[in-house]
Amino acid sequence: EQMKHHPDLVAITAGTPGVIGFTPDKRKAAGRQFVDVGIAEEQAVAMASGIAKRGAKPVFGVVSTFIQRAYDQMSQDLCINRNPATLLVFWGTLTGMNDVTHLCFFDIPLISNIPNMVYLAPTGTKEYFAMLQWSLKQSKHPVAIRVPVAVNDYAEVTVEEDYGNLNRYQITQQGSEVAIVALGSFYGLGKQVAAGLAGKGINATLINPRYITGVDSEVLNGLKANHKIVITLEDGVLDGGFGEKIARFYGNSDMRVLNFGAKKEFVDRFDRTEFLKANHLTAPQIVADTLAAIGK
Repeated sequence: EQMKHHPDLVAITAGTPGVIGFTPDKRKAAGRQFVDVGIAEEQAVAMASGIAKRGAKPVFGVVSTFIQRAYDQMSQDLCINRNPATLLVFWGTLTGMNDVTHLCFFDIPLISNIPNMVYLAPTGTKEYFAMLQWSLKQSKHPVAIRVPVAVNDYAEVTVEEDYGNLNRYQITQQGSEVAIVALGSFYGLGKQVAAGLAGKGINATLINPRYITGVDSEVLNGLKANHKIVITLEDGVLDGGFGEKIARFYGNSDMRVLNFGAKKEFVDRFDRTEFLKANHLTAPQIVADTLAAIGK
């Protein structure tokens, strides 16, 4: 739809046009505004950086597991130059593809630790499209968006037009004692954990962090007044991930932090339900671990 009104908007794929919805008829309609570089993610990112440098609007849609091929280009071509290309990272989740060569576990540590990158984690479709619209309009940052695997649109999540004031978390439920920082597709899990804690007499604070690449010091410092513990939930591996940023922030304070995500390992053809249980990523397990941590 945007292409019809903006001839400088270019969609890029690396051999997976279906992941961004470009069926043969849509590719034909897009014409020169659609580029498939083949299985060459390196070329896609480098080209997107160049297109953005010249003032056009490239959008590269890629499956999480394949973005690892383009780490050098993201760092050297895109982020050093602060070129405002948009990367859409699909299927970034622990419960998607489950063969060892196509795991989508590792994009958060990989992308979020490159300087100048803004990596966003929408909770649902409305927030995703709002972030995408902002990314296409802005010209200051390379932006990656972790496309949500859940299509839920949560009423309490406020969708904004401008995400340029970076690293501002959104408190969607104000409580005390326990704060739940639930990233992107795990926001729904955060709601389940909050409900489970409510059943134990704890009115938890629930936070939609939105920004994977930074911490909101104002929000996090504010929690120190009446919270004992902060728990983080992320749909990926823990090592080098989002939760560790929160734990590091609180490192010299009395705040306790529990990080929930997956163990760093290669797994193959696994049962998703058993995998989540093994990593303590079900709501009852998280509630039990949180209560144990605060002595209840």
